Amino acid sequence: MELSDSKEIGAPPEEVWAALLSAEVLQASVPGCKELEGSPEDGFHATVVQKVGPVKATFKGEVTLDDMVAPESLRISGAGKGGAAGFAKGGANVRLEPSEAGTTLHYDVEAKVGGKLAQLGSRIIDGFAKKMAEEFFENFKAQIEGPAPDDEEASEEEEAPKKKGWIKKLVS
Repeated sequence: MELSDSKEIGAPPEEVWAALLSAEVLQASVPGCKELEGSPEDGFHATVVQKVGPVKATFKGEVTLDDMVAPESLRISGAGKGGAAGFAKGGANVRLEPSEAGTTLHYDVEAKVGGKLAQLGSRIIDGFAKKMAEEFFENFKAQIEGPAPDDEEASEEEEAPKKKGWIKKLVS
């Protein structure tokens, strides 16, 4: 399965780059991620729980960042085993370009599965992989920018405890 798309992120490329290297941001961005530890240099160890069609599995695996050209591009690669459910592996080539809104993040994703997961058929797997990629990059964008304006339904008195983007958390 292969997928290409792009997202506009309201932050400069250097801030988006720093977020791509942050275990905290990556854990919050990966759908179903229960644990993510490690560093960009040594790689990350992850535990992700997902349900694909009728198959629910806990995947334990590794995520590595390669071909890093700060703050322009990198490759995110991962592989995980889900016991009897099978395995999943894939990666994404990510490019950052300055834009009027801040940064355009381009991504090209490929994914492969085996075991019981592969028996579900390519239509289900492709749909699931596309949904996972879209959720990851939407979650990633929200981690940097904070909540979308339509998510902010609180009145002025309730504005203080709102979720902030990860950089704003560090500064405040």
